[in-house]
Amino acid sequence: MLEEIRIGSLGVIESSTLELGPGLTVITGETGAGKTMIVTALGLLLGGRADTGAVRSGARTARVEGVVRVAELAAFASAVEEAGGEVEDHLVVLARNVSAEGRSRAFVGGASVPVSVLAEVAEPLVAVHGQSDQHRLLRARAQREALDRFGGERTAALLATYRDLHDRLAATERELDEVVRTARDRAREADLLRFGLGEVEAVSPEPGEDAALAAEESRLGFADTLRTAAEQAREALSSDQDQPDALATTAAARSFLDGVREHDPEAGDLADRLSEITYLLSDLAADVASYASRVETDPARLAVVSERRAALTALTRKYGDTIDEVLAWAQASAVRLLDLDNTDGRIEELREAQATLRHDLGQAAEALSESRCEAAARLGAEVTEELTLLAMPHARLGIEVRQTEQPAPVDGETGPLRVGERWLRFGSSGVDEVEFLLAANTGSEPRPLNKGASGGELSRVMLALEVALAGTSPVPTFVFDEVDAGVGGAAAVEVGRRLARLAQDAQVLVVTHLPQVAAYADRHVVVAKSQDGSVTSSGLTVLNAEERERELSRMLAGLTDSDTALAHARELLEVAQPARALG
Repeated sequence: MLEEIRIGSLGVIESSTLELGPGLTVITGETGAGKTMIVTALGLLLGGRADTGAVRSGARTARVEGVVRVAELAAFASAVEEAGGEVEDHLVVLARNVSAEGRSRAFVGGASVPVSVLAEVAEPLVAVHGQSDQHRLLRARAQREALDRFGGERTAALLATYRDLHDRLAATERELDEVVRTARDRAREADLLRFGLGEVEAVSPEPGEDAALAAEESRLGFADTLRTAAEQAREALSSDQDQPDALATTAAARSFLDGVREHDPEAGDLADRLSEITYLLSDLAADVASYASRVETDPARLAVVSERRAALTALTRKYGDTIDEVLAWAQASAVRLLDLDNTDGRIEELREAQATLRHDLGQAAEALSESRCEAAARLGAEVTEELTLLAMPHARLGIEVRQTEQPAPVDGETGPLRVGERWLRFGSSGVDEVEFLLAANTGSEPRPLNKGASGGELSRVMLALEVALAGTSPVPTFVFDEVDAGVGGAAAVEVGRRLARLAQDAQVLVVTHLPQVAAYADRHVVVAKSQDGSVTSSGLTVLNAEERERELSRMLAGLTDSDTALAHARELLEVAQPARALG
């Protein structure tokens, strides 16, 4: 929800701050005071085209800021963060600068961004209905989405079912296209895998075999060297030639310390430790002798090991750095080969799934179309009734739900979707094209909204639509500029009542010149014009109860002190009180 709009050097507004809140806010003021500058400012915040002529005379830059509370706008907050902006205390500041030379800068949450990004982030916040604006509900997609929301839970459920089937069909057809298109490549891949698996199977490696054989080959290749070293080590530990050895030296050291054991207990401890070492050296000498006796030169075994290692190396050059990786490749390739060998079967499975999904999708599309047609009739009747109360008694809103037929596909083509006995163009939202049509007068042919009404009539049509769609619209703020053009009397009262009704579900901002509309506001803002020599400026003021009566009397009679006008103003406020959005 918009909490505040700050405007500087825009048109006749030198510097003003407009505080907003929930419910209905009206903006009034004398002609030329700058009421429409509020709508212009909002347009800039929404990323609209910047007009250098809107920069206040004598100023270098016009600036507009909008403070948005995002507590209930999670998607908007995410869009701000994706744009590089920050959310502080659930508030985001949007800003737009327009220089007198034509340069424009945009800011989202403190981050400088292209104007297109500002437009993308801010568009879901505000729906502006004015005689010169591009209206949200004039777009075909927005009209279809509005109709679907009006259709309620039944239409939403049917649309969800349709989209699920559509996504599954799209995935199935993508896979089918890929399998058919790559059938030849898959056959070549299968042959390569089959050859590789044959090579691995011929060698039949064991896990870790390459490391074990490398160790054995090294031992066999240096058998003489290993045996000589072991024999020399055994001689150094325990000599057969009456040469000094480790056992004899250790035994002598133990004997020396044993001889003085009785003089010092520590010497005895050292002698005991040398005794332990003697036992260890004796065991080690036996083990070294045993090792030396087992080391044999075996040229035949060395040849076998070398040949086996060569076979394993041939595999690791192609299928993995180690035999364990080769075995993992073989396991994965065997699974892949099963899939590749079943290409024809997979194609058949996919074609059967495609046929089933297309049949189910056609039925879902038919049910969705029926729901939309039923909702279109109800929405059209409701809006037409609203238009009667808004001084358009002969206007009729029709909602056309149509489909586009296409030639039946030939064998092998995907093409359109069969719905009943017809072949129709379809997309992710169904087979329907939705268009709102307006017949503004008796006997006139229904025409698209942007062609079937004048600016003032179109604003009232938009109001009627928004009232009918109240509670279903995702837009939190609505702005109406001169929605009451060409309206007066009882019709003006109905306009005010319907704006108040819409404000029960959304924040509504209205620029108006009718006191009957202004009486229904929860907050009344007046644009006051002051003049100092040749410089004219406007400011925004939120009126209290007494000031509001005076402003309504001015709007009624052009007089602020007329007792009759003041009494009429009080009467208008009393009549409107029960219908106000905030009570």
